[in-house]
Amino acid sequence: MNSFWQDAEHLRTSGESFVVITVVQTKGSAPQDAGAKAIVIKSGLHSGTVGGGKVEACAIIQAQQILASGVASAPQLVTWNLQRDIGMTCGGEITYLFELNHLSAWQVAIFGAGHVSQALCRLLINLNCQVTCIDSRPDWIEKLPHATNLKAVLTGDPKSVVAKLSAKHLFVIMTQGHATDLPILKALFTAYPNAVYVGAIGSKLKGLKLKKELLAFGVDDTALQKFRCPIGLDLGTNHPYEIAISVSAQLLQQRDQLLPLVLGNDPKFSQSTPAEML
Repeated sequence: MNSFWQDAEHLRTSGESFVVITVVQTKGSAPQDAGAKAIVIKSGLHSGTVGGGKVEACAIIQAQQILASGVASAPQLVTWNLQRDIGMTCGGEITYLFELNHLSAWQVAIFGAGHVSQALCRLLINLNCQVTCIDSRPDWIEKLPHATNLKAVLTGDPKSVVAKLSAKHLFVIMTQGHATDLPILKALFTAYPNAVYVGAIGSKLKGLKLKKELLAFGVDDTALQKFRCPIGLDLGTNHPYEIAISVSAQLLQQRDQLLPLVLGNDPKFSQSTPAEML
């Protein structure tokens, strides 16, 4: 079971949704005991076993259908007669619990690996969040924590990483200052004019100056209305961790506003029989 929980945690921190199948109960002759577990990802069985053969194949397909819906759902309890529903010679029954671990696809890209960024990364890696941190300074990149949901990018040209990201990211700019912020912001607003969150650390005066220069560059005023500088909620002191807490809270607010778009409504799964699945 240790490897099962390790596999589940690895998938969670890597941001990949999965379904846990548990054998809840068996009657008569069945190919697996109650308590057995398996993890299914989009491509199929990831680890564990809940019976093998035709019945496990049906369970895997059921789990993949749940994952393919792309939305959150309540756990499902399913009982199959192995002979009638599955077509096996066994005359028993098996009850499975299907539990979807839907990991909302919220991703954060942080440009800069300085003091506040170091604190922010250490907070975010504890959440179901994929973090990318980009900087040109090897010593600061090396100080970042090691986590499966944190990708550290060392590059002499941080703005070049913009093209490798996506409009789904929440963008946080924390470089060494105005001169290094501006090229990245120009690249971001050019590539993702409809980005849901773009923010830069700094004062109100810095924010006004950046907006003026971005307008002159050709960034649409509508897009700039969503640009935040300063970032974070209005609380705490200038301690790096207090700033990081205020920023992470604002990111969570933004994420929660996106949840209906990401998760949708509760699904109404097809009630296909195992025979139809195969």
